[in-house]
Amino acid sequence: MPDIDFKSIIKLDAELNQIQDLDLLLERILLEARKVVRAEAGSIYVVEKTKEAEETVDKLIIKYAQNDALAKQLSPGQKLIYSVFSLGINEKTVSGYCALTGRLVNVPDVYNIAPDAPYSYNTSYDKISGYKTTSTLAMPLKTADGRLLGVIQIINTLDEKGRAIPFSHDNELLIIHFANSASLVLQKAYITRAMILRMIKMSELRDPKETGTHVNRVAGYAVEIYDRWAYHHHIPGEQRDRFKDTLKIAAMLHDVGKVAVSDMILKKPAKFTADEYMIMQHHTLYGAQLFEDPHSPVDLVARDVALTHHENWDGSGYPGWIDPVTEQVLRAGPEGKPLGKQGEEIPLPGRIVAVADVYDALCSRRVYKDPWTESDVLAELKHLGGTKFDPELVDIFFEILPSIKQIRSLYPEPA
Repeated sequence: MPDIDFKSIIKLDAELNQIQDLDLLLERILLEARKVVRAEAGSIYVVEKTKEAEETVDKLIIKYAQNDALAKQLSPGQKLIYSVFSLGINEKTVSGYCALTGRLVNVPDVYNIAPDAPYSYNTSYDKISGYKTTSTLAMPLKTADGRLLGVIQIINTLDEKGRAIPFSHDNELLIIHFANSASLVLQKAYITRAMILRMIKMSELRDPKETGTHVNRVAGYAVEIYDRWAYHHHIPGEQRDRFKDTLKIAAMLHDVGKVAVSDMILKKPAKFTADEYMIMQHHTLYGAQLFEDPHSPVDLVARDVALTHHENWDGSGYPGWIDPVTEQVLRAGPEGKPLGKQGEEIPLPGRIVAVADVYDALCSRRVYKDPWTESDVLAELKHLGGTKFDPELVDIFFEILPSIKQIRSLYPEPA
């Protein structure tokens, strides 16, 4: 049985319960499940509705994949990039069968699956990755009332000599306990995500650009940018993880202040006049006002993000030095207008979301423009480093570009 005591399990349950963001929780669940049974790799899938032909069906969508053997081949600080794909909830695959039956599936050797087993293993995945899967264990993640949330599949439990061996009965018991605990916190995270997306939906009703996929992508980019920034600045792992959890939710709410802006402006399919642009700028103040009575770190960071994600590194952005509640100018320029915040006067979360938001906007179709080509978007971001954007964050963006592209594939625009 793996060397783990019940105190460690209880402590882990408590730590998982503190994570608020769904995506970060999924990633942590996969990591900790692998640790519990000394598994070298694994994937986590969630159930999502997808459109096929003329009907909507439930499918398993991969959200995270981890592989210690492949990760060792990467440069320090780099993350494993994996293909985003979906699986049917049917008998054809191990994870699909697990989801279909709602039962744990333990396969000692995927290259020697029993002839009467309904599922099979596609060995082409191993050929593509250069990693050999041997043993695998799949466990459904279900709510207390039996609703399927997803499947966690772990691969290659290792013995003391680092050799892949079958998962034992004790491994199964540990994973069953872990999956039951994880399902409870996952359900809470789904509720939190649903509440946030309802707020986003309110904005979307007003502003067609503010979609659930847009905010998920911007928040995903923001977390990846921060994670690499924190790596370069030697931020301790526990502190880094806590802030990523906070930033993810705050970044999703970056434009929530648009609910207070007129439809005539938000839905205008053309360039704003000077007066309209001035009114539009107020969405930063309106957003900050929503978090003016902070009760948590998320409120504090969400206020900073909403207020400052349109500030520019060179001081040419908005709203500048102005009290978001009273709208009193705190630092005025020659014409009495607020001076823009510049450089590190702009909080780090605002500087990060600025890069993430502009990148996604340029890549996306809008009523008034077609999406830019990737080369044009990247050239523009590079050009704006040091004027509109924090130049260090632009450099970091290009360092993690494969991760950025993966997030775009995880949250595609609806057809």
